[in-house]
Amino acid sequence: MVASRTLLLNTTYEPVKVISWQRAVTMLVLGKVETVRTYDSVLRAVHISIPTPAVVRLIDFVRRRRMRIAMSRRNIFYRDGYQCQYCHRRLPARELTCDHVLPRSQGGITSWENLVTACGPCNRRKGGRTPEQARMKLRHRPSRPESLPIEFALNLGTGQALPDSWRDYLGWVAAVDAA
Repeated sequence: MVASRTLLLNTTYEPVKVISWQRAVTMLVLGKVETVRTYDSVLRAVHISIPTPAVVRLIDFVRRRRMRIAMSRRNIFYRDGYQCQYCHRRLPARELTCDHVLPRSQGGITSWENLVTACGPCNRRKGGRTPEQARMKLRHRPSRPESLPIEFALNLGTGQALPDSWRDYLGWVAAVDAA
């Protein structure tokens, strides 16, 4: 249910994270946030009724520390644009693999700088060789990304519809979702 999620903004109107409407109401009652946008539904209690918060903004600025990005299969695929780094085909995640540029059998380690996205046929063709030994060319040299896009940071998930009330605060994520 879309109305069960509330977008939390910093005082500067930049997205911080997605929280439950219950947590948003608690923060509202404690005076920690103000309501920016609401859903059409209304929350009712014995002596009070308030519109369900869709977007809330923190009253006090919260400094966010820079987070180190976890190396995962999902993040490797995202960094490489879900595209095989050898044949350049864009494929769904279920048809992709992670390939060690310098194979583990030759001393390669599992790191951001040694993993690339590869389709199954290209990964099998390369086998336990380096791209040069297999006469295959890498599209991009792998590296550690500096940041993740907003939908990963907010943990929005894929395939979920974004509420219209969030679109002004999420920038290009909303444009991608609308397409």
